[in-house]
Amino acid sequence: MEENLIIDISNSNKGKEQIIINKKYKFNFSYKRKDNSKVYKCTEYKKINKCKSFIILNDKKEILKYNSSHNHPENEYDVSLSIMKHKIKDGIEKSSIPFGIKIKPLYNKISKEMGLICPEYNSIKSQISRNLNKKLPSNVTTFAEIPSESEYYKTKRGENFMIFKNSNLIIFKSPFQAKLFREYNNDIFVDGTFFIAPKFSYQVFITRTYAKELDSFYTTSFAILKNKEQETYKMLFEKLKKNANTCNNNIRIEPKNLHCDFERTISKAAKTIFPNTNIKYCIWHYKKSLEIKKNKLCYNEVKNNNNIFIYYKAISNLPFINTEYIFDIYVIIKIKSIKNNYCQFLKFLEYFYKTYLIDYDMKIWNYYNNIEHITNNASESLNNYLNNLFPTKPSFYELIDKLNELEHLSYYDYQRKIRRIWKIKKRAINKANEISVLIERFKSIEAKLIDAKCDRNKIINLWFDCLTNLNNII
Repeated sequence: MEENLIIDISNSNKGKEQIIINKKYKFNFSYKRKDNSKVYKCTEYKKINKCKSFIILNDKKEILKYNSSHNHPENEYDVSLSIMKHKIKDGIEKSSIPFGIKIKPLYNKISKEMGLICPEYNSIKSQISRNLNKKLPSNVTTFAEIPSESEYYKTKRGENFMIFKNSNLIIFKSPFQAKLFREYNNDIFVDGTFFIAPKFSYQVFITRTYAKELDSFYTTSFAILKNKEQETYKMLFEKLKKNANTCNNNIRIEPKNLHCDFERTISKAAKTIFPNTNIKYCIWHYKKSLEIKKNKLCYNEVKNNNNIFIYYKAISNLPFINTEYIFDIYVIIKIKSIKNNYCQFLKFLEYFYKTYLIDYDMKIWNYYNNIEHITNNASESLNNYLNNLFPTKPSFYELIDKLNELEHLSYYDYQRKIRRIWKIKKRAINKANEISVLIERFKSIEAKLIDAKCDRNKIINLWFDCLTNLNNII
């Protein structure tokens, strides 16, 4: 028998055990003998060569007999293809959750081990994809099919991740995220994204918080919703509150401010569950809605008339000034517009009046007393990041696996910052800081005018000047 035979274990395309000798010849399992030893025949024995070479191994994969009378050339490339497929398939099989497997890096690692004779990645890509798909769980196509228990409902640290499920939503919130909600609840940011929602659902709804001492935003929950009805949002907030209170010895936790888009179903549901929370609508959405209406009703007037442009900008900057004078400034702008016969712009003013002075409470879209977080960008930025992760709508389990990974990354980001392993970067001065400085200056002037018992019109004019100055910042 030949000395120094190198044995590799692989599998045939049909999944049967395959023996590879010296990375040159392949042998498929044929039968087991009475002494439990196994006989393997050369893969060419059924082909035109009818090779009679065989090998017999005991149960410890030790060679008992080897007939090396091959009547065909060695095929190192074909053998390397089998070895590569087997090793990658083995890597997939050993992974309990395969979504995180990076096939190309795994291929690169194995190819280095194999040396010069190695198949190209594209030659095995389709086979690898088939193996990976076989390992993936069955896709969920309806809310009713979502299981109550799953290995995917555990964090990478082995903790419970899923906290609630009914026919309209499923909520994921780890103990770490519950801790964040308990300790940092001055400003909670909520928003939904539709692009990454599985086909059977309507949206993925995400809540986030701001850890001021770390100058960082962290996600406090993920939820998959079947719809955008107020009762569904209400149930979501109720379960988030209950979970946080349970983890806090039933001491009631209520956010100081909840930031969201101009969506009444969300704000009404939140206010029902958190009655003392201040609802704060995103200024970006406020300005965007005004811009859309302006473009529709009076685009040319605003573009071609500097006075109208100044009035339009004043309306768009109203969220930053004292609410006591907002209506007065609106009236001044309207009177001047009537006097100058700004017909199209008057239609815009009517829209603003009905929408933001009548339909909405001014305090919801006004940031005069708190200019630190004036947008919902904390949520929007994460949504954009998630949207870019999936070129098409993900399956239920693919999404949960990615959300689990994000939770884990967030956990270690927090641990490194809280322990001062990572330095906390000093926040750069942004527009919100500049706006705040300007508003504080005008607040100081207002206080002096009030102390001097000045006429109210002077204070109104003061804040009108402030709106004009804001144009240099925004």
